[in-house]
Amino acid sequence: MKTLLVVLFTFFAVAPKSVHDFKVKTIDGKTFNLNKYKGKMLLIVNTASKCGYTKQYADLQKLSEQYKGKLVVIGFPANNFKGQEPGSNLAIKEFCTKEFGVTFPMMEKVSVKGEDMNALFKYLTSAENPDFTGDIAWNFEKFLIDENGKLVHRFRSRVSPLSPELTKYL
Repeated sequence: MKTLLVVLFTFFAVAPKSVHDFKVKTIDGKTFNLNKYKGKMLLIVNTASKCGYTKQYADLQKLSEQYKGKLVVIGFPANNFKGQEPGSNLAIKEFCTKEFGVTFPMMEKVSVKGEDMNALFKYLTSAENPDFTGDIAWNFEKFLIDENGKLVHRFRSRVSPLSPELTKYL
């Protein structure tokens, strides 16, 4: 009977239509509904504290301040690439605040690749967009979401948050 219920639930489960359909956990462990950001653009970034791209935290913070009211930057720490995010949520939060003055929302550490991939990142890596789909290649990939919760552009790690390549869409 239990198996039948699981099969029925899976069959009738509604696939997410936008980022706004997801609930995530903050870095402090609180449930957070992304539908709070309807009407604003989002830049979702998988982050890491011990990466060559870690300095992008500073530019993400500047971007967050520069486009406040229009864009919300959201960081998702992940330890999927060469163990570059080994710390606890508390250690990550302290590092981001102390080293880069991060005030934009940070979520709990998640997996962005592999069998234990977070559901939001499963959605983001497979969602249609004019750039590319598929696995995240490294830390600090960026997903630009429009006001309706749809993925509109995706950027690899090398693209700086303040680059014209990204900011031309804001």
